[in-house]
Amino acid sequence: MSIHRMTQTSLAPEEIAPIVARLRPVNARLAERYPGESGARQPVHVVYGGAQLFAPDTVPKLGQLARRAIEEYAPDARSLAEAVGMPMSDERGRRLAQTVYERVRDKLQREPVEDFRIDYEDGYGVRPDAEEDGHAESGAKAVARAQREAMLSAFIGIRVKPMTAELHARSLRTLDIFLTTLVREAGGLPEQFFLTLPKVSAADQVTAFADVLDRLEPKLALAPGALRFEVMVETPQLIVDESGRSVLPSLIDAARGRLTAAHFGTYDYTASLNVTAAYQRMRHITCDFAKSVMQVALAGTGVWLSDGSTTVMPVPIHRRSADGPPLSAAQVAENRASVHNAWRMHYDDVRHSLESGFYQGWDLHPAQLVTRYAAVYAFFLTGIEQQGARLKNFVERAAQATLVGDVFDDAATGQGLLNFFFRAINCGAITEGEAVAMTGVTLDELRGRSFVRILQNRRGGAVAAAV
Repeated sequence: MSIHRMTQTSLAPEEIAPIVARLRPVNARLAERYPGESGARQPVHVVYGGAQLFAPDTVPKLGQLARRAIEEYAPDARSLAEAVGMPMSDERGRRLAQTVYERVRDKLQREPVEDFRIDYEDGYGVRPDAEEDGHAESGAKAVARAQREAMLSAFIGIRVKPMTAELHARSLRTLDIFLTTLVREAGGLPEQFFLTLPKVSAADQVTAFADVLDRLEPKLALAPGALRFEVMVETPQLIVDESGRSVLPSLIDAARGRLTAAHFGTYDYTASLNVTAAYQRMRHITCDFAKSVMQVALAGTGVWLSDGSTTVMPVPIHRRSADGPPLSAAQVAENRASVHNAWRMHYDDVRHSLESGFYQGWDLHPAQLVTRYAAVYAFFLTGIEQQGARLKNFVERAAQATLVGDVFDDAATGQGLLNFFFRAINCGAITEGEAVAMTGVTLDELRGRSFVRILQNRRGGAVAAAV
């Protein structure tokens, strides 16, 4: 006799059935609203540059400038580690610093910019209509040419002006000119093309923007939903409105399936709270609060989160003129200190974002690409062997709770660990082969990026209900 026949219960199945039936639509709504991460690649940054400066070769030029910066101010692993405060007191630290350094240099050669946003807002300013019309058209032509000549970043897009009373007409005109020109010149959109809508204060602004996109797509022979956008969270009204609620969840409905990300705007947000300029920084307590609200409001929705930027630029104090004398030893040292100090601030800001669960941020200067990748790689590579052991142990024991060191795991943590390795691979911190060796999952399982499916593979599908 089976154990089930020996076990006695008090409730008959027909008594439970109507109760469970009421849960089905509830669970279906939850699954639709909170689908979790899509598995698509999220760039580790977005580089913003004024539209008046964008050219077809902008991205490769940024890579050249970043490589020049690392060659001049961090010619070896030790100098970069000392600049950003990466510990090298023992052999493990030295190995980590060397690995990070080598992979940063490789990344700057192979893919220096993951995402670029042509800026028609703060980085562009308010200009005569004819001038902005011209830059909207020339920017689109530059993107089309860069795409033809394989000089475009993997992700690309534009930031328009906000949908405020003063600027909405200019914002939508620039949007229309750019998209019309781009589709005419390129025959369509780049595969990963995104729009950025800044200074959102109300869900109605997002609705209006989505309405315009609904009308543009058939005019441009684009598939429905092809125009995707991200919103910038830089006004306190989005965090808490007049009723005491966060507006952020309502933006998903307002965007009608087009919303891909929410980007935090550090400096507009802190300024709106009367934080003086000297204290407006990414790690200010007011920013941490706002970003925590963003995480809670958008958790599980599949909307990406991005942190802001470090505005202290890694640039030298002294510059040698073309026909002037060489810099003195003191001036060279001051230049190095200036770049290293800015690098350290940027590195610490990026690490703070990563540790807080924000895997993307803004970069404003080519030399910041050095510390963006250094911080990202150090974050993923530090203790990655233990992370791999946790995932490997958990997979081997299927759905049972495990203990590696002093950390207990469950199924949700297993998915989180899988996501960790997926992000590490996407940004170049590790290779797929290294991840497979560390975790014990197959390459197909890794690329599938579903912990549920991995457990089903290992236990013949019996764990789906448990997870």
